[in-house]
Amino acid sequence: MPLYRVTVKQPKVSNGLRIERGMSVEVVTNSISNPVSTDSGQSVADAFMRVYGIDMKKIGALNMVYLDVQRIS
Repeated sequence: MPLYRVTVKQPKVSNGLRIERGMSVEVVTNSISNPVSTDSGQSVADAFMRVYGIDMKKIGALNMVYLDVQRIS
């Protein structure tokens, strides 16, 4: 199963939530596809909620404009 590091590329403030450049999470997926575009990015959203307590869907930042994805292994 591939391991990805998902990092915030640019800051955003929306709906009372804030993300900053450099915030990152690691996500393990069953698919070799980009975890942001697979399954509506749910695994990435869950990881940001678990690590930072931020709802990426509510802030509207669960897309490649705000996130950089790198495959680690």
